[in-house]
Amino acid sequence: QVQLVESGGGTVQPGGSLRLSCATSGFIFSGYGMNWYRRGHGPDRELVASISYNGAKTNYADSVKGRFFVSRDDAERSVYLQMNDLKPEDTDMYYCETEHGYRGQGTQVTVSS
Repeated sequence: QVQLVESGGGTVQPGGSLRLSCATSGFIFSGYGMNWYRRGHGPDRELVASISYNGAKTNYADSVKGRFFVSRDDAERSVYLQMNDLKPEDTDMYYCETEHGYRGQGTQVTVSS
C-alpha cells in the first residue's frame, strides 16, 4: 500500500535551518507531483511547497518564498524540504502528500528561542 514517512523535524532557534525528508513506497513515485503542507493557524491547512513529477516546476507559499526549497530524488523515492531562516510562525506540523492525496503522519517543527 501507499506509505509516506516524514522525518527531520525538531526544535530550532529563529534563524536556524531544518531539512525535512519524506520517504515513500507503494506507488510509482516518479509519476506524481508531491506537496508539503503544514497544518496552519486557520481553518484550512497551508500548502507550503509543491514539486512537479519531473522536478521541473516548483511552487511556494508567499510566506516561505526565498527561505524554503523543495526537491526530489526519484532514485530514493523521496521528497525534501530545506527550510532556512526559520521563524517562530513556521512552527507547525508538516506533512508530505502525493498529488493523488496520500499523506504521511507528519513531522513537528518548532521554532523557539
